[in-house]
Amino acid sequence: MLRRTFLRAAACLSAVSTLAVNQSRAAENPAAETKAIPAIPGPDQNTKTPVFKVPAGTVDTHTHIFGPAAEYPFSPTRPYTPPDAPLPMFRALHEKIGVHRAVIVNATLHGFDNRVVTDAIAQSGGNYKGIANINNGMSDADLAALEKAGIRGCRFAFLKRLGGVGDMNVFKRLVDRAAAIGWHVDVYLEPGSIREFIPILKALPTTYVIDHMGTIAAAKGLDDPEFKALLDLQKNDEKCWVKITGLERASASGAPFHDSVPFAKSLIDNAPDRVIWGTDWPHPNVKIMPNDGDLVDLIPLYAPEPAIQQKLLVDNPVRLFKF
Repeated sequence: MLRRTFLRAAACLSAVSTLAVNQSRAAENPAAETKAIPAIPGPDQNTKTPVFKVPAGTVDTHTHIFGPAAEYPFSPTRPYTPPDAPLPMFRALHEKIGVHRAVIVNATLHGFDNRVVTDAIAQSGGNYKGIANINNGMSDADLAALEKAGIRGCRFAFLKRLGGVGDMNVFKRLVDRAAAIGWHVDVYLEPGSIREFIPILKALPTTYVIDHMGTIAAAKGLDDPEFKALLDLQKNDEKCWVKITGLERASASGAPFHDSVPFAKSLIDNAPDRVIWGTDWPHPNVKIMPNDGDLVDLIPLYAPEPAIQQKLLVDNPVRLFKF
């Protein structure tokens, strides 16, 4: 049994994708990156005013800013091309849903250029923090500068569609460096890979946050072994946090995504002090584009008690991101 667990973990180590390695390889051999880059749609710009009023101090902990590309160029090795979703649109979205604090997660399309995040933080009056993309070429001084600029963690996307085969030795070195400056690690997992990643996640030397509820599939039900494994990991590893985001990604029934609500509620009930909420605006690579007002109105369905809403939306993110 131990040998089987080891082999499964080893297979995972050799097969997962990391942005760092994919971009490094492309830099070494740009001629190899000639395939067409798919375009994706932008967000629903007719944001509804939600019925649910979020508490004061709410933090949207998973958002992106895209461009404008003329000022913040997209990486030539990006996996997709979106329309610009710049800071003014970002602010208008949050004004509409009643949120004034946010965490901006640098997307793969901006590569390792984190300026789109740090520039927005600098203009926010202390209301924004960020998650950066980092690589082995960055010095300790570079990371310290990002920390000073409001970055509170780094992200690794382990999705086949977002990269190539990753070098987990590079990943480990970067995580160790992140831990040394007090950052947490944000991980975006391939659907169906929670159980394979458990040994890796438990061994991390710092807090980690699992994106989009572990990319679970609502169609598989609450008894899905992957979801049960996620609940067990979240319950028993104090380093594990989960983002209550991506209900539209998990849904099988479509808008208003009510089939994803029981999964969100289970995760919140399971570890109410280690869950955070976000919109995922502008919703890259979704099958069904949600309206962010509708997403806000899902909150009282999976977090009906005001005390839990306060933890999910305010207290937990303030603690994690050091607002």
